[in-house]
Amino acid sequence: SWKAGLDWTLGKTSLHIFKQLLCCLQWYTPEACLQFKDHFQAQVRSACHQRNTGTVGLKISKVVVVGDLFVGKTSLINRFCKDIFDRDYKATIGVDFEIERFEIAGVPYNLQIWDTAGQEKFKCIASAYYRGAEVIVTVFDLADIQTLDHTKQWLEDALRENEPGSSFIFLVGTKKDLVSGATCERTERDAIRFASEMQAEYWSVSAKTGENVKEFFSRVAALAFERSMLKELEKSNGRMAQIGAGNLIKLEGNSLDAPESNSQASLSCC
Repeated sequence: SWKAGLDWTLGKTSLHIFKQLLCCLQWYTPEACLQFKDHFQAQVRSACHQRNTGTVGLKISKVVVVGDLFVGKTSLINRFCKDIFDRDYKATIGVDFEIERFEIAGVPYNLQIWDTAGQEKFKCIASAYYRGAEVIVTVFDLADIQTLDHTKQWLEDALRENEPGSSFIFLVGTKKDLVSGATCERTERDAIRFASEMQAEYWSVSAKTGENVKEFFSRVAALAFERSMLKELEKSNGRMAQIGAGNLIKLEGNSLDAPESNSQASLSCC
């Protein structure tokens, strides 16, 4: 079936997740999830099944990550892209970015993840990179409630550089390993309220342990991919050229069997 057969190749690890793609998962709260879906829309499922996905496989979707200094933006991205955690990393100066390559339903897809500085003096530099963001990830520290209070301003700054309604919005609480019990519950109740007001989807993660990090970015990729597919279908009135019939990405350092059709490009991890 479509759901059972969905295969993601992420970095150097092949993940078999999302049997019920985009369903209500335990690590985010349904009440805060405005983009709640049980699965891809029928048009998208059909196009992927027939490999009629046009130029979507060549597309790079832009993700910007914003938030206060030392809330863990860089650690979150490094855990996802490089599977590392460094307690003593240096604060980001200006902006940095990583490109992560996925395969979604046999279609190659790329996320360009922008890591922006949390220091006030770099805001004027970072804001220039907010433009064209298909996903805005606003990050706060679960162990520092003040950083949650600042998320609305960070979101306003990012939205100011983008067309209304053009971006998926996420509110992400980091350092989940540092909080527990009643304190965590109180903070998450506030975070869910903030997410609802921001029209965002709420997740809590830990870059140190890796909890929910891959799942979160897989969710981001799924939503961005579906929107890209729907835009492509709308442009082409549902008629798109095939881009290949393979269902694997050839990864750097791996020797995976290539499909008979050689039209799907070999991609390497960031």
